[in-house]
Amino acid sequence: MDERFDTLIRSATVLDGTGAPAQQVDVGVCGEAIVALGDLANARAGQVVEAAGLVLAPGFIDAHSHSDAYLLIEPDAPSKITQGVTTEIVGQCGASAAPIFGQGRLPADWAALVYPECGTQSSARENSSRTPGATWSTVAEYRRLFEQMRPSVNAVMLIGHNNLRAGVMGYEPREATADDVRAMQRRLEQALDEGGSGISTGLIYHPGRHASPEELAALARTAAARGGFYASHMRNEGDRLLEALDETLNLGRATGIRLQISHLKTSHERNWGKIDAALARIEAAQREGVRVHADRYPYVASGTDLDVVLPDWAAEGGREAVLARLADAAQSRRIIAELDASRPAEFWQGAMIGGTRHPDLHALRGRTVAEAARAQGETAGAMIVRILRLDQLRTSAFFFGMSEANLRRIYAQPWVMVGSDASIRALQGPLAADHPHPRAYGTFPRFLRLVQDENLMSLPEAVRRITSLPADAFGLRGRGRITTGACADLVLFDPAAIRDQATFAQPHAFSIGIRHVWVNGVRCYDNGRFTGHRGGRLLQSRFD
Repeated sequence: MDERFDTLIRSATVLDGTGAPAQQVDVGVCGEAIVALGDLANARAGQVVEAAGLVLAPGFIDAHSHSDAYLLIEPDAPSKITQGVTTEIVGQCGASAAPIFGQGRLPADWAALVYPECGTQSSARENSSRTPGATWSTVAEYRRLFEQMRPSVNAVMLIGHNNLRAGVMGYEPREATADDVRAMQRRLEQALDEGGSGISTGLIYHPGRHASPEELAALARTAAARGGFYASHMRNEGDRLLEALDETLNLGRATGIRLQISHLKTSHERNWGKIDAALARIEAAQREGVRVHADRYPYVASGTDLDVVLPDWAAEGGREAVLARLADAAQSRRIIAELDASRPAEFWQGAMIGGTRHPDLHALRGRTVAEAARAQGETAGAMIVRILRLDQLRTSAFFFGMSEANLRRIYAQPWVMVGSDASIRALQGPLAADHPHPRAYGTFPRFLRLVQDENLMSLPEAVRRITSLPADAFGLRGRGRITTGACADLVLFDPAAIRDQATFAQPHAFSIGIRHVWVNGVRCYDNGRFTGHRGGRLLQSRFD
């Protein structure tokens, strides 16, 4: 029969996302869907791609991403598309692009950039005279902007607990009252009804760290009632890892909500031995019926804001309050003294300065705090205070404190996915100006390289971890598999050539080995070229 397709991919080695062995077949796409698999030698198509020797997989799903705001600035999503990512789970670690209300604010790095407005076709870069900061407040408004910009990737949006708490309560370091919790629940219901898919927490950050288990459980029940899930940057990932894990698993037991443990790790060498107990706790909960997964990036250095090292009292009250303390001579001396007394010298040797905004600090990027302090004849605490004051709390940092062996143990678990824990970046424009963690450009090729070079698992199983496993965990129907009727989110790559090129010293470098990427049937990446055609959508989770 003489069939005709919009796109025909011939002779690909197909890994269908289920973990099944590879098959060499042709794949036909019409519109947004895969419509045929098999011998399509007699078929015609608007686009024909010869794929002999290459692997065709479902589009990769980034299980933990922070691209929500940046997708409005750089909709080609270059650092993710060049990794084969077609869907990102955004709004993680308690911080989402929306809703923004009350005293709630965007994170400082997001708030410093210029965004498009609804109804305008120009990008932020084309109208730099606009005032920096969000041009939306609700999830509905964010969604309209997302649809207007039509990014290359799909996104699934979680609602940040810190957004809700700061909006209702400000940044007060106290437990929520019953009225506070009810107000957060109402805001969460609205956000979920407008397009959110669950709630995320960042329990090491202010103001979320002051939340009680009861507050979190109430919000989890609200999300579960609307079919949402709960992703958590837990309260501790080091000395009190097991206690934090118990808190998260107990929330799942009490509420029945689906759980996602963010960037599962054992921080600091003294805690590496807790890996067996941590994995045992998760697997015991799974046997009890708790629906829990985890994600992890393939690096042993974490990345977050440098101000995370501040003493609790100094970090309370929101950005303006923190900056006021740093500017006050007496309080800054106290902060310096506590920073120098609270951590050993080796901690600062493993803490690397990442992105900075102030030009006087750019030379510090990629240097450890210990190195920078020695060069200036300062203590580590004095260096931290000087950087944060000058950079207005917009400095990022990398913390080297994880185990390579534990990384492999974690990836050996069949319920662990891959998440970059990174926003999109670009080689030019506003998203090229900082110094990100290399995971922003390299996570998925690095994972696939690790799998192949060390025989960590089979390639079909590795593809399952980044396709059908997260699709099922996050309720993404019709995605994560190559089968007739599925959405045509597809990645064609060279398994021998695929690798990351970004480093901590030079993080702005695209990965190699990805040949073509389709999102909802639209080819957005073609042999190293961004086509300018984008097919991404804001998706919502749907569970049976």
